Amino acid sequence: MKLVRLRLRGWAVLAAVAMCVAVPGLLAVLGDLAHAEGTLEERKLPMQFSWVICQPHCGGWISAVGIVTSDSPRDFDDFAHGRDLRGATIVLDSSGGSVNDSITLGRRFRSLGLMTTVGTSVLAHSAQGDRGVIEPEAYCESMCVFLLLSGKTRYVPETAHVRVHQIWMGDRADDARAASYSADDLMIVERDIGRLAKYTFEMGGAGDLLALSLNVPPWEELHELSREELRLTNLVTTDAVAEVLPSSVVRGVTLAAKPVQDRLASSVAHDASAAPVAKSTRTAEVLAPTAVVAAGPAQ
Repeated sequence: MKLVRLRLRGWAVLAAVAMCVAVPGLLAVLGDLAHAEGTLEERKLPMQFSWVICQPHCGGWISAVGIVTSDSPRDFDDFAHGRDLRGATIVLDSSGGSVNDSITLGRRFRSLGLMTTVGTSVLAHSAQGDRGVIEPEAYCESMCVFLLLSGKTRYVPETAHVRVHQIWMGDRADDARAASYSADDLMIVERDIGRLAKYTFEMGGAGDLLALSLNVPPWEELHELSREELRLTNLVTTDAVAEVLPSSVVRGVTLAAKPVQDRLASSVAHDASAAPVAKSTRTAEVLAPTAVVAAGPAQ
């Protein structure tokens, strides 16, 4: 079977069509909060799942940061093993990723009754100690938007960026106009548009989401959805943050300040200079980190 990669144009997105080409190096799941060193853009790496403990007296949430690869559904299953995640909230900070694997992952989220929002999970420092909060100015692009759609309740902060565009053949997205396409290529794209449409309606999304996404070719800037479009597409089901996050996190969402917080990352130091750098409207292959991180205790 011929392997063809499908790329959604976003920040360093590598997607696969019929079968996603696996990114080398498997990521172990994260279970604890850890301080970040440097400014490594984790959303440009394969998706990592971690349980954020909201101290001292709240239930916590799931942080999902990075691109969806062929490993992501299995990584999530490993993360979920031994944890009761039913009805939890998953906080997304992602550039997108594989179409078919995102659909699989979104269905996993819905089967658990997860709620979704956009944000970056961080540690806030105070006289009372460190605690997990949400920095709302984050990005959910490309197939991340369809992960957001999987939540039974969906909240998008005012300062979050939700951006969409067309799906395209991954090996030709950088110069899409000059590339050649076969009938088989067109068949694959059409097939996956059909899969995406079925998933969209299955999750309760509106056809306007597909229309807005499929109207933006890979040689144009991603389209950022306005508040009106977020409601039109049914990506937002509530304007009350308290419906998706623990009550003690509400203040953190509205008042969190970047200078006094550290981005969540693995406890293993990464070389920031080795991380791929790309503008949010470009695509590039992303390499997985080679370090293995131990999983935290089950909840």
